[in-house]
Amino acid sequence: MARWKALPDELDPRVAEFVGQLRLLVDRSGLGVAAVADRTGYSRTSWERYLNAGLLAPKGAVVALAEVTGASPVHLATMWELAERAWSRSEMRHDTTMEAIRISRARAALGDLGALGAEPEDARPVGAGAGAGPGSGEGFARRKRGLVLLLVGVVGVLVGVGVWFTRGGGEEDVAGRPKKPVVSASPRQALPSGVKCAGASCAGKDPESMGCSGGSATTATSVTVGGALVEVRYSETCGAAWARLTRAGAGDRVEVSADGAGGASAKQSAVVGTDVNTYTPMVVVRGAGEARACVTLGSGETGCTG
Repeated sequence: MARWKALPDELDPRVAEFVGQLRLLVDRSGLGVAAVADRTGYSRTSWERYLNAGLLAPKGAVVALAEVTGASPVHLATMWELAERAWSRSEMRHDTTMEAIRISRARAALGDLGALGAEPEDARPVGAGAGAGPGSGEGFARRKRGLVLLLVGVVGVLVGVGVWFTRGGGEEDVAGRPKKPVVSASPRQALPSGVKCAGASCAGKDPESMGCSGGSATTATSVTVGGALVEVRYSETCGAAWARLTRAGAGDRVEVSADGAGGASAKQSAVVGTDVNTYTPMVVVRGAGEARACVTLGSGETGCTG
């Protein structure tokens, strides 16, 4: 029996039950984590995170584990769906907590600033009249005016910085007009319901668990090698692509690659286990034409999409 780390106490019970079921399947199969990784096409590092609740296993990995261990993929997928909902709620609670902390700190900072402009009545010298020294109303007024001037100066600097960025940081185009800034929308705000990443945040992620597959994805190009079909799947919403291999055999390897800025190349791959269908993690692309999928069959035959 494998020895597992204790799961965090704050882990949602549904997630804890799901992870416990994954551990039980691995133990009963007699396979080590390395063997599970080799047979499912997901890395050993990924499985260690899945089995220790550091990251929720994607549905594709769960189905692959069920097939490797002889478990029911339908029942395991049902447990995954419940765990995925609980995991998402936990992430939302974390975001809300962090937002509350930031608001609390901002309020505290504003409270401290307001305290600088006030002087308690009992702090003034007894019997001090108007213009009677630093504790007088005149001294207080001088300090108050100084605070107001300081705040006005700060606001002026912030407005100036905002104008500078709005004009493109002082740069001008060929016609002498200020450049407009490139404003990128927040992926969290712009994404449709169910989609969990966009652009760089999708790199290396599972397209199915991130909501990039299904109806939001299209086949950009494909090729048949031997009896296997390899496709480049592309999601415009996520700004990412991945390779999908069907009608494959155990040991077949599929890879997706995309050339980025400066000639840098991003690659992701997957190895077929007992399932005849598999797909790779995602690479970030600006368009469907940037991605290329290649397959190497167990027979040694290779092929790539155009």
